[in-house]
Parts: sequence; structure tokens; C-alpha cells
Amino acid sequence: MYNEKVMDHFMNPRNVGEIEDAEAIGEVGNPRCGDIMRMYLKIDNNDVITDVKFKTYGCGSAIATSSMATEMIKGKTVKEALKLTNMAVVEALDGLPPAKVHCSVLAERAVKAAIYNYAKARNLMYEELEGFDPNDGHDHHHDHEEE
Repeated sequence: MYNEKVMDHFMNPRNVGEIEDAEAIGEVGNPRCGDIMRMYLKIDNNDVITDVKFKTYGCGSAIATSSMATEMIKGKTVKEALKLTNMAVVEALDGLPPAKVHCSVLAERAVKAAIYNYAKARNLMYEELEGFDPNDGHDHHHDHEEE
């Protein structure tokens, strides 16, 4: 079911853990499948992601996609990291079973959620975040508020 690269990132995930003094933390989850991802970013004064760590509660695909996503954004600028797509993560992993592609969407959203929180705390605007809501599809904190 899983290819070698996915198994490698599942069995030997890169960048696992927390960053105590992270500039950005994003958490997303999918209540349907129970996967939860938390992404920590260390961002320098030039908007470069100098370190990234993750904690994921979920299946092998959720762990593998989190691991790959961190590898893909480390050393990149915030704007470059915002261009990360779930399909780029899937391609970098040489594919995922169709039923597990949603895990790559979570990985993309975790990166965006961390950057969203970073931008919000610093009053920054990134056009790539326009319309992004870190709470969409991730409702383990409170009931849906009426719009």
C-alpha cells in the first residue's frame, strides 16, 4: 500500500518535536479521521524559516506528509513556504494511496496555519493567505460559530 519513500518518512520522520521559542505555531486537525498536526517554525529577520518541527497524532501517511512538508520548507522564505501545495508533498513522497491524500492537505494547512498565526501576531499581510481560515475543517476547540 505504501511506497518506500512514504515508509521511510513514517519510520524515520524528520524534524519531529517542538521549538520552545517558535515564532510561529499552527495546529490543524481533521475530526473525521482524527489526525492532528502541529507545526512549529523558527523564522529569522529576513523571513527565512531557519528551523521547523512538527508533532502529529495520526496515521502513517499523516506522519510521512508532515515530515516531508517540513523538509520542503526548511531554509525557504515564508513566501516560498506559502506556495507549498499538498500535491507537491504527495509528489515528493512518490505518491500516496488515494484514501490518504487528505493527509497531505493537512500538512499544507499546518504550514499555512503556522504562518497565518505568525502574520497575525506581527500585523503582516501575505496575499497567499487571503481567505485562509486555520479553523476550517478543524473544530476540536469549540462548536462552529455562526457566520
